[in-house]
Amino acid sequence: MTEERRSPAGIPIEETYTPQQVDIGGAEREAPGEFPYTRGIHRSMYRSRLWTMRQYAGFGTAKETNERFRQLLDAGQTGLSVAFDLPTQMGLDSDSPRAEGEVGRAGVAIDSVDDFAVVFEGIPLDAVSTSMTINATAAILLAMYVVVAEEQGTSRERLRGTVQNDVLKEYIARGTYIYPLEPSLRLATDILAFVIKERMPFNPISVSGYHMREAGSTAIQEIAFTLANAIEYIDHAVARGLAIDEIASRMSFFFAAHNDLFEEVAKFRAARRLWATIVSDRYGGNDKSCRLRFHTQTGGSTLTAQQPLNNVVRVTVQALAAVLGGTQSLHTNGYDEALTLPSEEAARLALRTQQVLAYESGVAQTADPLGGSHYVEHLTTTIEREARSLLAEVDKRGGAARAIESGFFQSAISRAAYADQRALETNEKVVVGVNQFDAGEPPARIRSPDYAELAAHQLDRIRATRARRDDKECGAAIERLGEGARGDSQLMPLIVDAVRARVTVGEISDALREPWGVYRPA
Repeated sequence: MTEERRSPAGIPIEETYTPQQVDIGGAEREAPGEFPYTRGIHRSMYRSRLWTMRQYAGFGTAKETNERFRQLLDAGQTGLSVAFDLPTQMGLDSDSPRAEGEVGRAGVAIDSVDDFAVVFEGIPLDAVSTSMTINATAAILLAMYVVVAEEQGTSRERLRGTVQNDVLKEYIARGTYIYPLEPSLRLATDILAFVIKERMPFNPISVSGYHMREAGSTAIQEIAFTLANAIEYIDHAVARGLAIDEIASRMSFFFAAHNDLFEEVAKFRAARRLWATIVSDRYGGNDKSCRLRFHTQTGGSTLTAQQPLNNVVRVTVQALAAVLGGTQSLHTNGYDEALTLPSEEAARLALRTQQVLAYESGVAQTADPLGGSHYVEHLTTTIEREARSLLAEVDKRGGAARAIESGFFQSAISRAAYADQRALETNEKVVVGVNQFDAGEPPARIRSPDYAELAAHQLDRIRATRARRDDKECGAAIERLGEGARGDSQLMPLIVDAVRARVTVGEISDALREPWGVYRPA
């Protein structure tokens, strides 16, 4: 009797697969670019256009972030992706007592639109596509992007990119929420409505499974819970009078790529098929709305501080899975990111990894090159079936928002994370250089930036902004925003006006905290 094998998501794996064993659901007759898009959303996929190489970057100061963006663009990157520090994500100014010790540590510190202007200094915003990983304060940072473009002379209709704006996963896995669920969903919907009304070629929401996967979810949970959150956003937007094809055609998704090559490829294929049938059957969406477009980032939680050069191999495998799975854009992590923000060398090598895949490996020569593999088709069908079952459970609980309030998502992910950690500790799961093939070398020592100096610099900047702005204009903008939040006004135009007046991230967030309160987990 042979030893039982299972994938990381717990799917039993046979020694071999034959056509008689595999239900591939009609996929043998499906072509790329055809509903339900299992094999990709475009007929020729990367033969006609490569995925966007969008490296994620954000350093303590706006000036440092601008320098890294310029380096990456010079190295051939085709899109920008901004990481923000925790105070910015939590709606706190750098001089808030609650921000002490966190300014500039997890990304760039942004207090006012003057900081954001420095991030993009010398980078024409009509010539790049920019992704912003920001959620609770997404409306403020999008407003800042609009104002920076305006002051560069670029109209809103020429701005391309994505704002994450997925606050539901913050309650589930990440924790950078501010307001209670319902006002947070209102604000997320306001962003959708604003981008549609202004005819911006911008994705107003990127529903993220990545952070749930980083928190320990399985691949099956990752796509099921992500699509459940997307359904919640659509339902709120439809209730506000937006049409399904206005909303769904502008939604994008964000997934992780981890180490099990074939499970990850199958996950992406299953997600496309599942989303297409949901949008078609549940909402009557058109073909464009049914096409699931997604960005992928390689797995930060899979990187090891021990033997960090091994991470180069992990990232390559994960990037390969994303490309074989049909991603529209990709970030590859630096090999040193378990230790620090990526060095210039590590960031360049991460980008070169994508370029070698694109131009040397042959994976871009044909669409869905693993389509028809008995193993991959079996995994695709199994993941879709299990994810559909989880979605039905969320529906029974009243949808994603109610399931979050009851702790359903959080408990499921915690159980999966515990099981994974136990497998590592018992050597059932092998991590090279950690619990196997460990030569006993200590983790590399990395010199950290002088965060105290960085914070002092940022405090000087926020004081300077406050000193030169018109306080009366700021006060009036804050008052209008507070009144709008207490009523039912569309808030994005009010936030844009406040940003233009140099009202800060913390001040705008406080104007909303006052009427809405803050979220307190049960």
